[in-house]
Amino acid sequence: MENVDIALCLAMDVSASVDYAEFGLMAGGTAAAFRDPEILAAATAGPRGAAAVALLLWSGPGAQDLAVGWTRIADAASAAALADAIENTPRLPAAGATALGEGMAAGLAVLARAPGDPNRLVLDVSGDGRHNAGRAPGPVRDLAVAAGLTVNGLALLNEEPDLLEHYLAEVVGGPGSFAMPCADYVDFGDAILRKLRRELLGNMLVV
Repeated sequence: MENVDIALCLAMDVSASVDYAEFGLMAGGTAAAFRDPEILAAATAGPRGAAAVALLLWSGPGAQDLAVGWTRIADAASAAALADAIENTPRLPAAGATALGEGMAAGLAVLARAPGDPNRLVLDVSGDGRHNAGRAPGPVRDLAVAAGLTVNGLALLNEEPDLLEHYLAEVVGGPGSFAMPCADYVDFGDAILRKLRRELLGNMLVV
């Protein structure tokens, strides 16, 4: 793969609290974001003019699946191909516990294999529940920070209204890290659009 400015791993919760309709809203909303010219502009705004993106689905301990492998986004055609792959991805990990730390660790392993010599490595975690099985997320986040990576979070508040606080305390960290709330799955498409733009632009973002 040719060089990229950023490698972004999207780590999406598909545990038992996420039903199939909600998964469809997440996948569809993420796909729609990559079809948006605003996201293509952000992905190609850096000096190398490209971003690499992968999609990881996670559930309970040992239940993670790299649903969409590393894809280089440099033009409308490649962004559309990624959007189609995300929209059509099956929900492969079995629904189970919310092994948030395990999902994060799997995402870091995906980032460790990122192609294109990226200048930034970012893990984008989306979920609707606190960690309740497997490795705790905090130490995994600390490993990421020590390695110079960034972990951001999108907390869906429909199940746990105070989930954002858990993400801020245990999930996010590293250069420019942030966590965003999302009221429910209906709002996911708008939230992931705003989140992706912020992640892809990084310190180039002008508010």
